[in-house]
This record gives sequence, C-alpha cells and structure tokens, in this order.
Amino acid sequence: MSTIYSTSVSSTGGRDGTIRSDDGMLDLKVALPQSLGGTGGATNPEQLFAGSYAACFANAVINATRGRTHKVMDQDVEVIAEVDMEANPDGSFGLSLSLIVMITGIGQKMAEDIVRSARAICPYSKAMRGNVNVGISVLSR
Repeated sequence: MSTIYSTSVSSTGGRDGTIRSDDGMLDLKVALPQSLGGTGGATNPEQLFAGSYAACFANAVINATRGRTHKVMDQDVEVIAEVDMEANPDGSFGLSLSLIVMITGIGQKMAEDIVRSARAICPYSKAMRGNVNVGISVLSR
C-alpha cells in the first residue's frame, strides 16, 4: 500500500491540554467532560473522533455511488456519529459507536445498499472492524 496523505497531530497535557496539527489548521484546547469529573469547556477526543468518523463515512457514501446510475451528492447525505465511552470490568475503557446515515432522494433499499458499500470502503470502518462495535441505522428521506 502506498501512502497518499499523511498528517501529524501532537497532544500536550492529555485530556486537559491542547492538540495541534503539523500544518496549524487544527489547534484546540481539550478538556475532560464534566460528566467524567473534568472541567469541560472544551472539546474532547470522543467528539473529535465522532466528527472525523462522520465526515469520512459521509464521503464514503458519496464515493460508493460512483459508477451507479443514481449518484449521491454532498448535500444529499448526513451522518451523525455517536461515540460512547464504556467502562470495562478490569478498570480500562472502551468505545462503541453508532452511525445514523440519512440519504435524500433515494429509496430505503437503495440507501441500505449504498451504506453497505460505504462501510466496506470507509477507512474508519475498516479500522474499527473487529475492534469496536459499530451500529448503523439507515434512513432515506
């Protein structure tokens, strides 16, 4: 496999610190959510992951329609990613994810077929497969 894009993001201070990309486009404060005993007031790794996965999967939906008669356009797809942090019995933590995929202008069966294809090509979905439970709901509008 040949690399077609590479980036680097550094973290200083862990969950109560900052993250910054090598090109400076991402430069954010991060904070432990109040619901986990933190101060809140800033984004957190789970929100960033949810946003990244949603954007990647939406693009995979669009790309999955290449070569098809009906193409899904950018404005026709919305993906909501929900990330849950879970406590494991051994004291460690894990993640589970849910994707809600909404596609405008096509029937339910076609939407489900497109999402199945998108799941096979999305790099995030490939990385999660066998590691994290990911539930997907598909809605045609």
